[in-house]
Amino acid sequence: MTQRPSLFARIRNRLAQAARRRRFAAALEHVHGAGLTVPQGEVLAIVLVRNGAYYLDAFFDYYRAMGIRYFAFIDNGSTDETIALIKQHQGCVIDRAVLPLAQYEDLMRGYPASKYGVDRWCLYVDMDEQFDFEGRKSHGLSALIRYLEQRGDTALMAQMLEMFPRAPLAAVKDLTFAQALTAFVQYDISTVQSFDYHSDQIEFSALLQDNVVGTDALKFMFGGVRGKVFGEVCCLTKHPLIFNGDGVRPAPHPHLSQNVKVSDFSAVIRHYKFAGNIAARDAASAVSGDLAHGEDQARFEVLQAHKNLTLHSEAAQVWSGIAPLYGAGFLVRSDNYSAFLAEQAK
Repeated sequence: MTQRPSLFARIRNRLAQAARRRRFAAALEHVHGAGLTVPQGEVLAIVLVRNGAYYLDAFFDYYRAMGIRYFAFIDNGSTDETIALIKQHQGCVIDRAVLPLAQYEDLMRGYPASKYGVDRWCLYVDMDEQFDFEGRKSHGLSALIRYLEQRGDTALMAQMLEMFPRAPLAAVKDLTFAQALTAFVQYDISTVQSFDYHSDQIEFSALLQDNVVGTDALKFMFGGVRGKVFGEVCCLTKHPLIFNGDGVRPAPHPHLSQNVKVSDFSAVIRHYKFAGNIAARDAASAVSGDLAHGEDQARFEVLQAHKNLTLHSEAAQVWSGIAPLYGAGFLVRSDNYSAFLAEQAK
């Protein structure tokens, strides 16, 4: 049985949290887009970014095609053209907080939701992610939102699918992001580990205890090809889409929100972490010490030791849509949602 912290420890923690919030508030700087108002019925994309210029064109193309018109960026100290490029796009707001990500990521991700996304649907996405779901091309994001609202759901789960090329990573490091999206067509889910949503084996299970799930088939997943190749115990599961209404606590952890009702199926996030010069990025992150989990350092060491490293193996599969991921048990399908889409098509 877990022992409850002492009164002194609880007081000390509250004081530390208050000091952390004060430091975040002092560091927060508004950069662009004063007075952004997200109309009712629109979805706000919330994006934590640092040096994201490499991804921006393809990122905006993808999410604008999905129907998203409003973007709240929280910049963690970009030194490339990220800020200037974002300013060229309509419907964007940029705030900046140059603080260690390991200590302040929850406040950075939570701020745009509390400032611009109250009582609105918020989609948390990173620059190297493509959120996808059944019916995206045929019915769009609006139909998905109608389904969630009809059920009274306030969150949708998604599983991250690491995308990679057949070629060695070093051979594709100079591809543009748009080119990488075409070349990175493989994935490997052969070593994914699954846990019940409310399993006490999940390190952050306390953050999930007040969430309600639409089906026990929804699992938290870990590992995958990054665990297989680099030894990372990375969490693959996220709550990317939430309704930031009363009682909801957005993004206290990079992968989840609290006090939400999770719908009865799961989406996928195609993750292109290995696009571009991953070795150089990991080297920079390892030197900065920003990430507490040390994964960037571990990947950098493997990449340095194996110059022609490839993620391809006999277990790799080629992306052919969401349906095979249902069949493999990586995603959860909902008969109700599929029937809802069929009805929308009439």
